[in-house]
Amino acid sequence: MPADIWSLYALMLKSRLFEEAIAKLWRDGLISGEMHLGTGEEAIIAGVVARLREGDALALDHRGTAALLMRGVDPILILRELLGYPDGLCGGRGGHMHLFSPEHLTVSSGIVGAPGPTAVGLALAAQHLRPGTIAVAFFGEGAMNQGMLLESLNLAAVWNVPALFVCKDDGWAITTPSEGVTGGDLLARVRAFGLPAADVDGGDVFAVWEAAGQAIERVRFAQGPAFLRARCVHIEGHFLGFQLLRAVRNPLKEMPSMALPLMRSFLRPEGAVLRERLAGLRQVLVVVLAALRDPRCDAAHDPLRRVRQVLRSDPARLQELEDRIAREIDDALALALAEEPS
Repeated sequence: MPADIWSLYALMLKSRLFEEAIAKLWRDGLISGEMHLGTGEEAIIAGVVARLREGDALALDHRGTAALLMRGVDPILILRELLGYPDGLCGGRGGHMHLFSPEHLTVSSGIVGAPGPTAVGLALAAQHLRPGTIAVAFFGEGAMNQGMLLESLNLAAVWNVPALFVCKDDGWAITTPSEGVTGGDLLARVRAFGLPAADVDGGDVFAVWEAAGQAIERVRFAQGPAFLRARCVHIEGHFLGFQLLRAVRNPLKEMPSMALPLMRSFLRPEGAVLRERLAGLRQVLVVVLAALRDPRCDAAHDPLRRVRQVLRSDPARLQELEDRIAREIDDALALALAEEPS
């Protein structure tokens, strides 16, 4: 069946507005700890989740909010959880990295690589208890260097379980380019286990939808597990408040607090010799200049922008859709911020 562009955009927009609301709560100090959002991953999540059926399971990483929302989990329960309320999705104890919903067969973990073994377990259960259903694992490319994920690929192949592994590759290991810490080719690794592996533009929801459809058809009809690598851009960096992005977006405010300590250290009479100090300063400048060219700063890499350009041919329908979803998120936010029930 052809992709419904409006439904896919609705899923993506709802996720984006929801995570923007979460970001505001975090910046206002209402949510504690680090916050890892999936802004920039919406096309990947929507393209895969739109292909799922009732009874399919999801194993998510520490950026699981979008998938939970698209899978139908109550946004108010998610927000109450992030705010730490006991009536939240997980009793206020899971935070944003450890969310789960047994009703939706969906679970997330903050442990890098954990979606792999979780998905294999869910797929094994599906194989015996719910024939015709599958399990999907979402994780970043950094997880491909974790032993548990490689072991999961091996088990999935040996046991022929109905699992789809989706690697959301943004090319960064927090602040280090992934190519500097990962040897070889990821798809070659996967194919060595006997799994079919495909590469797709994770910013193109139609490409993801097509690739996911082909992979899921194989998995669902007992032809074995499959692997999909979707390249994407994390618009907010590794976490909210990412230092380099703050400096690029608001240099007049952020650069003094970064540059002044560096200059004081550079001018101190004691310490390393001048040659070593210059080398260190040069490394800092290289990182800052790389941040200025970072694709995360380019709106052209926003997957929502790419879909919206297609939908602009029907401005009235587009406006109605965007207004409706914005109201839904505003209403959910208002209810979530209501006083904690006694």
